Amino acid sequence: MKRTFILVAVAFLLAGSLAVGEEATLIDFTQLSADIIQGADGNMTQNRHTTMDYAVSAGATFTDQQKSTMKSSLALKNWEVVLNSSARTVSSVTLSRVAAAPVKSDARVPFAGKEVMGVRVLFPTSMVNANARIVPPFSIPAFEPAGDVDDNGNVSNAGSVAGTTRFEEGYGILKNVGTIKAISVTTQGMNFPHGLYVLLEDPDGVEKRYFMGYLGFDGWKELKWTNPAYVSEVRARELRLLPIYPTLTPYVKFAGFLVTRDAADAGDNFVGYFKDVKIIYDKAVLTSDRDISDEDIWGIISEQETAKQTREMTNFGVKQVNRFLEEAKRATEASFTSSLSAE
Repeated sequence: MKRTFILVAVAFLLAGSLAVGEEATLIDFTQLSADIIQGADGNMTQNRHTTMDYAVSAGATFTDQQKSTMKSSLALKNWEVVLNSSARTVSSVTLSRVAAAPVKSDARVPFAGKEVMGVRVLFPTSMVNANARIVPPFSIPAFEPAGDVDDNGNVSNAGSVAGTTRFEEGYGILKNVGTIKAISVTTQGMNFPHGLYVLLEDPDGVEKRYFMGYLGFDGWKELKWTNPAYVSEVRARELRLLPIYPTLTPYVKFAGFLVTRDAADAGDNFVGYFKDVKIIYDKAVLTSDRDISDEDIWGIISEQETAKQTREMTNFGVKQVNRFLEEAKRATEASFTSSLSAE
């Protein structure tokens, strides 16, 4: 018999579930090193597992050669720093960036020798509140089917493994999430007084931020947020049963970090490093063997997920094509050609 889903939802301030909670990694930045598609400088530019082809959204005016280069991924150097209006100057926008930061092989951490996310932000030195969002290069797709990616970033056999999507298992998407009990961030502090938030997005596109604490410490540390509204005692929860079928599995999406700088604190350069984000949560869905394979007959969930996937790819492609055009228009000359010397 085929497995189908039974949803047991609980409402207590935040959405809740009667299922047993568990721990999972939402995103692990050591998995996002660039390992395919060599750039002009000889370095790899994209992350194989998360490479996306946005040529499908390009118009007919682009050549096949141009379309073949329309690839993007969650490779660490592709992430962006978005400053608020108080912090946005030409210098801060130019110098604030994300980079792959290699951890020394003899470091006393389990991820020694791997690359983590490194962030530099140039905050204003004037007494103004400022913040910086560290966000992925595109909204991480929740319904992109798993597939094989070759050395040129071309995806094949997409959807060959039923029930799996490409950005789960530490790449930014966590499925089957009911109530979140706690969140942790593994980060290296540099004695900066700034605050750190984790940004999560739900299936409705609503973004929520969770305050993890301040970065005023030295060395690696796990900052933790604990849900103050979480009810551990099942008998104290309000139970609400929903229809068994069809129900889409709820999920959370990693939307980025938010670093805040108070007006009273010193500004100028901020540097931080991040290894992963983990979540402890109640499951939203229990599995059970049923006498009838509902999805095989009606296909409702497949239709809904396909429609969501199409919308995700449309939004993703348009933004990336516009960036491709802007890059093509960018001036690359470093200096003028001299009129006083012979060529």
